[in-house]
Amino acid sequence: MSRGPLGRIAKKLAHKRSDKVAVVRLDGVIGHGGPGRPGLSTTSVEPILTRAFDIEHLRAIVIVINSPGGSPTQSEYIAERIRQLASEKGVRVLAFCEDVVASGGYWIACAADEIYAAHTSLVGSIGVVSSGFGFVDVLGRLGVERRLYSAGENKVRLDSFSPEKADDVEWLQGLQHQLHDTFIRWVRQRRGKRLSAADEVLFTGDVWIGERAVEIGLVDGVGVMRSVVAEHYPDAEITVVDAPKPLLTRIVGDQVRASVVAEELIGGAVSALERASAVRLR
Repeated sequence: MSRGPLGRIAKKLAHKRSDKVAVVRLDGVIGHGGPGRPGLSTTSVEPILTRAFDIEHLRAIVIVINSPGGSPTQSEYIAERIRQLASEKGVRVLAFCEDVVASGGYWIACAADEIYAAHTSLVGSIGVVSSGFGFVDVLGRLGVERRLYSAGENKVRLDSFSPEKADDVEWLQGLQHQLHDTFIRWVRQRRGKRLSAADEVLFTGDVWIGERAVEIGLVDGVGVMRSVVAEHYPDAEITVVDAPKPLLTRIVGDQVRASVVAEELIGGAVSALERASAVRLR
């Protein structure tokens, strides 16, 4: 009887009522991505987070992160949204570091109540970096005259085609220090007494592999997602949450599936007719 219709219904009901651990993947550069690979932002992440936190019988949220960092603002927004939803739903958040969780990626990881990494994960890079190029002599060699007009004495800073000014570099470094201080405050707020190394070690912009990250308090433990979840929530079911597919993708996907089904039906009918003809010819 358990294998019949009633058994299947009972199994579905048990599935719906069982505790869930929702898994969300955050993979890529934070902010604007490259062609064909959009970056992580509040706009792209919000639908996934909302779906994950709305799951019934939710015990915990797992955030699997693989990101070298990117936009400080988007990192802050995503991390803050995770904390808001976790507080509203009253669930714990676990972060798992994959290949690289650095800079803004680690900012987001700190939104979790616990952080785990693989033995070979690269974690940290609590710092700020800016880069550019200087082309001061290039235009002159090409016989090109650049004309630049602005209102406001500081409107044009660190222009790639103008000589570098010491005041501009000092201004940029001031911004970097402010951002760095904000990053450090966030890490201290979230990690608290778990941080076990001096500031001169933690906040230099360095990265560490998993076990060393545990030793200095940036990570709570070394472990892979399914093993840690099974240990923490042995009776819960893991539910992977994907981003909602755009309407066009859903329509095209449905058309493809319908086409495949039609081909299978036609192929089955033709095979049946061929078998029937063969029987008659006998």
